[in-house]
Amino acid sequence: MIRLAVELFGRWPDALVQVMIGAGQEQLYGEVMAGLTLRPPGTGGSTRQESVHRGLELLASASPDFVLIHDAARPLASRRLIEAVIGALDAGAEAAVPLLPVADTLRKFNNGEWITVPRAGLLRAQTPQGFRFADILKAHRDHAEEDVTDDMALAELAGMKIVAVPGEETNMKVTTAEDFATAELLLSAHLGEVRTGSGFDVHRFTAGDHIWLCGVKVPHDHGLEGHSDADAGLHALTDAILGTIGAGDIGQHFPPADKRWRGAASSIFLERAAELVRERGGSIVHCDVTIICERPKVGPYREAMRDRIAEILHIDAARVSVKATTTEGMGFTGRREGIAAQAIATVRLP
Repeated sequence: MIRLAVELFGRWPDALVQVMIGAGQEQLYGEVMAGLTLRPPGTGGSTRQESVHRGLELLASASPDFVLIHDAARPLASRRLIEAVIGALDAGAEAAVPLLPVADTLRKFNNGEWITVPRAGLLRAQTPQGFRFADILKAHRDHAEEDVTDDMALAELAGMKIVAVPGEETNMKVTTAEDFATAELLLSAHLGEVRTGSGFDVHRFTAGDHIWLCGVKVPHDHGLEGHSDADAGLHALTDAILGTIGAGDIGQHFPPADKRWRGAASSIFLERAAELVRERGGSIVHCDVTIICERPKVGPYREAMRDRIAEILHIDAARVSVKATTTEGMGFTGRREGIAAQAIATVRLP
């Protein structure tokens, strides 16, 4: 959830994204945010209010004009909603909040009786909530001892001019197990276009004592000849993912003539392909790699390969398949002159 939110806000040019996490969550945060260039995360406090205050203080030296404060538990906020909040600030508002009307009938249990609460005038507040940076920082400093539920309440205490923008029903706050299931459905509906790409790669055997396959070092009586680490599995999968978004092939992004990529780990190439999919608002649904060779045997390393690909792509290993086959002694792989790999990738795009 937090990565979805960070990637959304990170699409704004020159945006400063400051994430606040709990103490001891640094390793998990690093794993989730791998591949993104971000400011170091800050450590939050015992309350939301304290965490936001600490985050604002971390941004104080940058002196931004505006700040948007968002709950990571709302991973489905849209670009349109963010633009509406920013637009209200640009138009002169000191604070802007997304609001939605209350649609359900409300009941309150009071003195042993159920009482209907009139809905007229009741609205639900969402995030991101936007503010002039200096004003909301001062409000947090001046009212640090006040116990409030969100930053808009602090804005009210500080007497700011608040403007409402239309909220979104899909901008739900994920709290319960049922909420996670609903969020998954909404995300799948948002990513409505399914695309498939394929890739193929070969490398010739050369002198050596190991090869790289699908990101795993495999002992062998030969090496593989190539400009990078010659990982045919990852090269094929990189081309497959690039194909899903019409982004050319691996050679266009990492030219063999460029000395920077001599001996490079092929995980770099695969990470970049996945990043390009995310930049287009997409997600990788599934990938399938087939290794074609007589030797070495892939079976003993299959699970490690699946895990490594899943790690590079930041997806569950259940979405990764690695298989192996031979050509029954035919062709260059049958003559044990090299290794081939083919891959298929499936992505969802908005």
